[in-house]
Formats: sequence, structure tokens, C-alpha cells
Amino acid sequence: MGKTFIINVVLLLLISCQGEKNTTVSADDTAFEISIEKWPKKSNLSAKTQESLKDWPEFNALETSFDAIYAIKNREDLKLVLEDLIEKQKLLQDSDYPEAFNKAQIKSRQKVFHTFILKTKGDLIYRIDVQKSAVQMIGAHNAMLEQMNVLTGNTFDLKMLLDEE
Repeated sequence: MGKTFIINVVLLLLISCQGEKNTTVSADDTAFEISIEKWPKKSNLSAKTQESLKDWPEFNALETSFDAIYAIKNREDLKLVLEDLIEKQKLLQDSDYPEAFNKAQIKSRQKVFHTFILKTKGDLIYRIDVQKSAVQMIGAHNAMLEQMNVLTGNTFDLKMLLDEE
């Protein structure tokens, strides 16, 4: 009787453990599509700003890398673009700024842009939806470009105003 009971318990356990063998979770990174249609467009630089920036190769390299963000198709493409942006951002940070852009307004916006690049990369690593952080990153980049336009478009001469007093 004892052997029969143990055999029945073992058989019952084996039968109950074999239910639903086909429940597998597939994590396919190649199927992850990113919708760039909802992302804001890149701000344009004014002609005067472009003229001022033409001799700053580190900034031009960053802009070229940033333009690639609008051509991504999947998670791996975005990962490669973000890695390139991080490298170009470090080079820009260590470069010699032109006098017109060697200001705290530009450097602080550049740090914010760098922060959102890292946030987007973190979302990729932890497999979180990157839409929100990518929009924030593009917004930070646009804010930096718009501040450059403001600095070059500003014709107000504070020194001349202070000398007249």
C-alpha cells in the first residue's frame, strides 16, 4: 500500500508538471520598431550662426551624427547613433569653443543634451520605451541650437551702453 501511494503521488506530480509546454517568452530585439514620425523636427541654424560655426569641426561632427537619428529603424540603429553621439559630445566638450559660443548658456544646454543622450541610452539598456526620452533629447538639442541663434542674432552691445553712462 505504501509503495502504491508513493508511485501514485509521483505520477500525479509528473502529469501535473507537464501541462502547457509551449508557453515561451520571446524577446526579439529586431522586431522593435521606433516611430520617428512623432519626434520633433530639428531646429535650423540661422545663416549668421552657420557662418560662425563653419570653423568648429567638433560641432559640425556632432550635428552630422545627430542627423542620423532621423534615419533609424530599430533598437540597434538607435544604440549605434547614441554611442556615436556620446563620443562626439565628449570631443565637443573638450574642444576650444569659438568666442561667440564660449558662454555658460551654451555649455549648460550642451550638458542637458548630454544628459538626455545618456537617459535615452539607459532606456535602451533597460528595455524601456525610448519615445519619451528621445523627444526630450531632441528638445534639448533644439534648445542648444536656438540659444546659438539668439547669441549670434543679438545686436545689443552692452559695452557700448555701459560706456555712455
